Amino acid sequence: MHVSSSILYASLLLLLLPSTEMKRPGKGRGLRGARHKLTRDRVRGVGRHSRSDPSRHVKPECSESSISGDVVVDCQNQHLNSVPASQTWSKEPKHLLLARNQIKVLREGAFFGYESVTSLDLQQNQISLIEEGAFQGLTRLTTLLLQHNRLDTLSEEALIPIPNLRYLRLYDNPWKCLCQMDSLVRTLQVPSNRNLGTHARCAEPIWLKDMKLKQVDPELLCKEMNPKGDQQVNQMDLIDPVEPRPIRTKPDATTSCYTYLFPQVRMDCSNRGLTEVPRGIPEDVVHIDLSNNLIHHLRPRNFKGARSLRTLNLSNNNMSHIETASLLGLLHLLELDLSDNNLHFIQYGVLEDLYFLSQLKLGGNPWVCDYGIHYMVYWLSLHPGVRHSGLLCHSPPEHTGKSVQKYVHSYNMECPKDRQQSRTDDEQTDPQLWNTALEVQGEMEEELEEDPEDELEPSHLRVQQKYQIRLY
Repeated sequence: MHVSSSILYASLLLLLLPSTEMKRPGKGRGLRGARHKLTRDRVRGVGRHSRSDPSRHVKPECSESSISGDVVVDCQNQHLNSVPASQTWSKEPKHLLLARNQIKVLREGAFFGYESVTSLDLQQNQISLIEEGAFQGLTRLTTLLLQHNRLDTLSEEALIPIPNLRYLRLYDNPWKCLCQMDSLVRTLQVPSNRNLGTHARCAEPIWLKDMKLKQVDPELLCKEMNPKGDQQVNQMDLIDPVEPRPIRTKPDATTSCYTYLFPQVRMDCSNRGLTEVPRGIPEDVVHIDLSNNLIHHLRPRNFKGARSLRTLNLSNNNMSHIETASLLGLLHLLELDLSDNNLHFIQYGVLEDLYFLSQLKLGGNPWVCDYGIHYMVYWLSLHPGVRHSGLLCHSPPEHTGKSVQKYVHSYNMECPKDRQQSRTDDEQTDPQLWNTALEVQGEMEEELEEDPEDELEPSHLRVQQKYQIRLY
């Protein structure tokens, strides 16, 4: 009986061994199951922190705010080297700001959990690689900022998970316009994608350098791959079809400056070595900083089209001259900073369009207290709501350090001898006396006093003289 039980047990064991062998991972259904599990884990987010990454586990010092009901997560300038986990935030963000960090690679699934994000700012990082699945799940994303990075190639496949993308910035990246860029270039050149990749230019090869991606003929990108290996002939073939690039005489605002979208559209053009105001300032820019450049001269219509501008910083440019109409059109400007320049006076009419100005910074300029400074004081007296600072006389020596307003007040109170007239001011400025018999008689008496030997013309040959306002 005991022997029979042992034999039965052994038989059952042999029967079970094949089924166990079949279910070992790595064979048949086991491999398919492993793949299914891996896919399921990716969808659920399991294993997405497997790469060693301290920033995944340490909560960054970012801010959460709400603008018009949309949650904004601001992680700018936090020394991050990867995208923080979405569970970090108390609410799902609509706008994710990751500019000015140290992110080098965007891995597959990097934005898992950010399905609600509509705008993503990744500019001014060190991104050199974007894996195909990096933007997976960002189906609501409409704005993607990738300018000022180190990208040299990007395929269209990386953008496929973003079906609603309407605004893409790629400029200031060292793009290698070779065969790998074919699909991206063709996508950018679709007419309906007019806001995708504007201003992005080729850095290599040399015969396509500085050509816009939107203008490069996609057929040229793969001509480098010559089966005969004759690259020199290939390069010559490429040169002929390329149209000559126009001479760029003035810097472009979009490519010369850093643009930030939140909380309001702001352009940072400071410390860029600019010698003039860049052209093409977008209409929606609210704040622009042009400080610490070399803009010595403001010219008419420099800010044409910048209708939304609220603050303008032109400090520390060694600026010496502002022409009338330089600020034309800035009807909604609230703050203007002209401090630390080389201004001696403000030309008549410069400030006439600034109806809503509330703050004016003028310190650090060598203001000359003579008649030329009167316009500034006159304008400020008509706009008492404008807070201003730094308006002090620098010269002449007798007025150095004095308030410009006090100088103008003393100028108007004191009447120098060379400005005194034989008649009273009322007689000179009363419109009722202009071109009357009394006025003509007075002119005749003056002429007789100046040269009594000259004979006056008959009255019917005399032409009435217009009243002239003389400035001394």
